[in-house]
Amino acid sequence: MTKRNPHLSHLKPTYLFPEINQRKQHYLAQHPHAKLISLGIGDTTEPISPHITQGLIEGASRLGTRAGYTGYTSEQGMPLLRERIAENVYHNRITAQEVFISDGAKCDIGRLQALFGSQVSIAVQDPAYPVYVEGSLIHGVRHIHYMSCTPQNNFFPELQKLPPVDLIYFCSPNNPTGAVATRAQLTELVRYAQKNRAIILYDAAYAHYIQDPTLPRSIYEIDGAREVAIEMGSFSKIAGFTGVRLGWSIIPLELTFDDGTPVIRDWNRLTTTIFNGASNIAQIGGLAALDTQGLAEMQALVQFYLENARLIQEGLKQMPAAIYGGINAPYVWIHCKGQNSWDVFQNLLEQVQIICTPGSGFGAAGEEFIRLSAFGKRENILEAVDRLQSFRL
Repeated sequence: MTKRNPHLSHLKPTYLFPEINQRKQHYLAQHPHAKLISLGIGDTTEPISPHITQGLIEGASRLGTRAGYTGYTSEQGMPLLRERIAENVYHNRITAQEVFISDGAKCDIGRLQALFGSQVSIAVQDPAYPVYVEGSLIHGVRHIHYMSCTPQNNFFPELQKLPPVDLIYFCSPNNPTGAVATRAQLTELVRYAQKNRAIILYDAAYAHYIQDPTLPRSIYEIDGAREVAIEMGSFSKIAGFTGVRLGWSIIPLELTFDDGTPVIRDWNRLTTTIFNGASNIAQIGGLAALDTQGLAEMQALVQFYLENARLIQEGLKQMPAAIYGGINAPYVWIHCKGQNSWDVFQNLLEQVQIICTPGSGFGAAGEEFIRLSAFGKRENILEAVDRLQSFRL
């Protein structure tokens, strides 16, 4: 009989968001006429903007012509898209050669873990996006250090207490807390990685939500980061591509393993082996997103969701709870002191028919917290804020 991959037994029975959906469906089965508002999963709700949509249409139309049809594209991505990311996202801090186009940051996180094997030690923010830990467990990683990120330490880990590790997962703006690392904090993180010869896996999926010019949007704004960091980016939350699927990873030429092998060499080999490249149609859409008009449309979309976050924050001011995030980030992080986060989830569902995300789903340090997402239609956000006025913790 074929044996099961033993590493899968270390995962929880269900991933966080399917568990939320199961509870939602159970509630609807009992209350079929309930008008639920979801502030749970971070999924975009606004239509893709006109110019970027036209790019997708053009990409699809090309495939219907003899002159425009293409089969497989480069596994690393279309050269022009790689150039535009290097220029328009990173302002030439990196080169097009170092950009690898993918079907999304989450997918890249899973593939990147294959570079390092099972014997590495990793550190993750706590709370953190679940895929950092669960993807590592699938690869057989057992040495996991949780870096507590709470209001007491301004949601930045106490790196002086962290033992030497091989990989550090870091997300800014953070999902779920909405915290944004300062330049001084990221400098400290890079110096730790340099000292301990670690590699930072930097998730910048929400970087475009940073509107404060004093806050770094990329780890590569920090001196020395090219020697110690891989950065992942995404079109999902800035162009509405959650269903289209398009992202990228940056592998600097200077980044090496302990034996001196360039990481980019192994990543290129891995990519060309198990990935046939992102959708041609999606990449044409990405090109449209990164020209002058597309950049303006993406900024307008970001501003829309940031205004949603502001409305949620304003609406929660009367609640007896500490509120974090929602500024330079699309998530609001609420401390429900002394309460189990799944209990708060259930109470919100039953009292005001609002779906949140329980903080404990992101790690032990997320207990007593819930996350509210600003990704929603404006009328739903306003209705949710109105309902929250009557919610009692």
